[in-house]
Amino acid sequence: MKPLLNSLQFTQDLLRFNTMNPPGQEDECVRFIGGLLEDLGFSTNYYAYAEGRTSLVAKLRGDKSYLPLCLTGHIDTVPLGTSQWQKEPFNGETDGDVLYGRGTSDMKSGVAAMIFAAKEIASASRGNANLTLIFTAGEETCCAGAYHLAEQPGALGEAGAIVVGEPTANYPLIGHKGAVRFAIRTSGVTAHASTPELGDNAIYKAARASLQLEQFNFGIAPHSFLGEPTLNVGTISGGQNINSVPDQAIIGVDIRTIPGLDHQDIREQLQQLLGREVEVNIINEATSVVSDVKHDWIQQVFSITRSVTGQEARAAGATFFSDASVFTPAYNFSPTIILGPGEPSMAHKTDEYCHISKLEQSIEIYALIVRQWCGV
Repeated sequence: MKPLLNSLQFTQDLLRFNTMNPPGQEDECVRFIGGLLEDLGFSTNYYAYAEGRTSLVAKLRGDKSYLPLCLTGHIDTVPLGTSQWQKEPFNGETDGDVLYGRGTSDMKSGVAAMIFAAKEIASASRGNANLTLIFTAGEETCCAGAYHLAEQPGALGEAGAIVVGEPTANYPLIGHKGAVRFAIRTSGVTAHASTPELGDNAIYKAARASLQLEQFNFGIAPHSFLGEPTLNVGTISGGQNINSVPDQAIIGVDIRTIPGLDHQDIREQLQQLLGREVEVNIINEATSVVSDVKHDWIQQVFSITRSVTGQEARAAGATFFSDASVFTPAYNFSPTIILGPGEPSMAHKTDEYCHISKLEQSIEIYALIVRQWCGV
């Protein structure tokens, strides 16, 4: 196995694995990572929720007088999109302090930084640290790999705190919104387009439903740092051919939730708003995550990031969701920080990039967090 010598080169190595989801195919990349961690003294276990969709749990078990710290990130990326890239998305091109490629910010730079921090700790502690690294498949499709891990008896073990390496430009966040996606189906009666009065147009019904959704009131005050819940009609489809009255249409709705909102309650509210002729079904969901800003470990992480970046941290959260939606409850609601080197504004974008200096900075931050936790 190639030695871990240079964090930039290692991040470039990860970028060269095409793990766009769909189809994902994270297996080769995650086994490459696992081999490196085995060389550092970690035990490794692989869990596939579908063919080629493999997640890794790597554990370093030394002093068992305290619970392990968990560092986690995902291996999959979103597709390239339809816009033309000016940079090759899988070569890891650099330009000064900038590293380009799909997954640079979201979030292979974070994965690379965690591995380099683990290398430092494994060496300094001579394997006597208590650390778990989890790298998942399928996060971009509502945490599929994380949910699969949580369902496997004993796979995760225990953890006393969690660091999720999503892109935050190395600013520590203590929570994020949840998400619930709906398929809202309208039905009608088909007829020839020349006699629409003989049919019942499902697309018209979907259009009216979309306008009602625009005015939906969640009936909850904004969260202190996550803000308000949001609703977006992202897709609408229906009909089979232009010269027929469509008898079915489907609206795709994405709602970002805050603590205090129950996803089933939202479904029932939407059903009541749109009427019984409309069918409202949950496609997938992820819970919101909020940690106590006053928790000692959270404050210690704030102090560490301030010492490295010079930025004063305060209670703040992300609008996106992450695998913390699964791992935080799975680890008995341990305090959770979302913290990574990627640029949050570049996630999922054409010509995605991250700053190499932030990659190096995050290795220092992660290593200090692990050192403090493990007493190394």
